[in-house]
Amino acid sequence: MDGNGRWAQQRSLPRDAGHIEGLKAVRRVLRICAEDSRIDYVTLYVFSTENWRRPSTEVNYLMGLLASRLVAEIKYFIQYGVRILVRGDISGLPSKVQDAIRTTEQKTADCGNLICVMAINYGGQDEIVRAVNKFLKNGGGRELTAADIQSNLDLPQIPPPDIIARSAGENRLSNFLLWDSAYAEFLSIKALWPDWGKDEIEQVVSTLRERVRRFGGLV
Repeated sequence: MDGNGRWAQQRSLPRDAGHIEGLKAVRRVLRICAEDSRIDYVTLYVFSTENWRRPSTEVNYLMGLLASRLVAEIKYFIQYGVRILVRGDISGLPSKVQDAIRTTEQKTADCGNLICVMAINYGGQDEIVRAVNKFLKNGGGRELTAADIQSNLDLPQIPPPDIIARSAGENRLSNFLLWDSAYAEFLSIKALWPDWGKDEIEQVVSTLRERVRRFGGLV
């Protein structure tokens, strides 16, 4: 979800305006995906562990936005059958955001058109470290396996992504789903996140269909 700030800057608007437009894009993209039978899961990189380095005024604004908009959008999520799950170190978030997450997850638990995972206070390295520590805390006592890490991730029941698509022309993973992205396809799209809509989603889906996925073997 890159480009909110740049979208605002291009229009001589404050960064906050870009984040508001980014929220509108979230609503739009989730509706499009929920109505597309080819798409079952979407993960949105909402707030990374590195985003705490931003100015405190912006961080506080984003936390307030999360706390208010998550709950405010519950009716919209239910309308389009979008189940919300959150991935990341939730314990490190303000209590008002934690409460909003719990409420949203509970209220959308029965939605079945689309599962939307929101990565909040999330970092791929941090998730792996927390998974290892969880394994050790729960007994460990033997050599760690890949299956042990997988089962101790934040949402082990969610399948790995088929494709990772970045907005704003970015070409790096930025600490996103490092464990699960082992065999994910990658696509960079020039459009800034607030401008995303049906064309961008179709580009993601069609790109994935065109790729030949070998998973280390032969076709």
